[in-house]
Amino acid sequence: MFAAKVQAVNARSTAGYLVDPIRETRHDFVLISGVIRANLPHMSLSIAHRKATQALNYFARQSDGSINKLKALKLLFFADRYHLRKFGRPVSECEYFAMKHGPVASEAKHAAEDGERLPAPARAYTRKFVRKQDDHDCASVAAVDNSVFSASDLEALAFAWKYFGRFSKFKLRDITHHYPEWKRHERALESRSRVPMDYADFFNEPDAGYIPCHVLTDEERKVALELFRQRQSFDQRWS
Repeated sequence: MFAAKVQAVNARSTAGYLVDPIRETRHDFVLISGVIRANLPHMSLSIAHRKATQALNYFARQSDGSINKLKALKLLFFADRYHLRKFGRPVSECEYFAMKHGPVASEAKHAAEDGERLPAPARAYTRKFVRKQDDHDCASVAAVDNSVFSASDLEALAFAWKYFGRFSKFKLRDITHHYPEWKRHERALESRSRVPMDYADFFNEPDAGYIPCHVLTDEERKVALELFRQRQSFDQRWS
């Protein structure tokens, strides 16, 4: 039912804009602020949490088994940006906030920190795959469960590692500050610790010389944003 509805929306996609519908069909879905969410038997174990955990796990294993939290979160941002621009949805389906050190996927941050904000089922799931080493690093403790990802999700994660994995955590932070979805909140962050981000801003271009994470022509950007807005409208009808 859900896949059919998304495909119906996707039918209007043109100009070479690629769409990769969610392949999960075992649960009911809703869209929240343009982000696909799942109504799971245990709402504390959402698709966003599972995918965030496995993304952290993926990057930790690419980095010889452990990775700095800040670096992992920035890599996930680039993967989400790539996938949203190319396929019409982010990989992680996380809620994003602009913070001092750049864009932050909220569910991924909570998973990496293994803090009290995680409900018990979510914490138990994360600990099967990723363990907090200290306040700054987390380590992989099991193979990545690729069943939570589509082929295009894995493509986006690989893209992020290929083009950004060589950079340090602080270099990645500095790079993200050149992307419009964070820059528009720079002044607000002078007085606030975090500001909600809008996925629609991911379709805008970064400063000159920075990788856009999938190039879009003007026409493709228009179609991509239209599709995104349609999904937001879909959320409003079904929420």
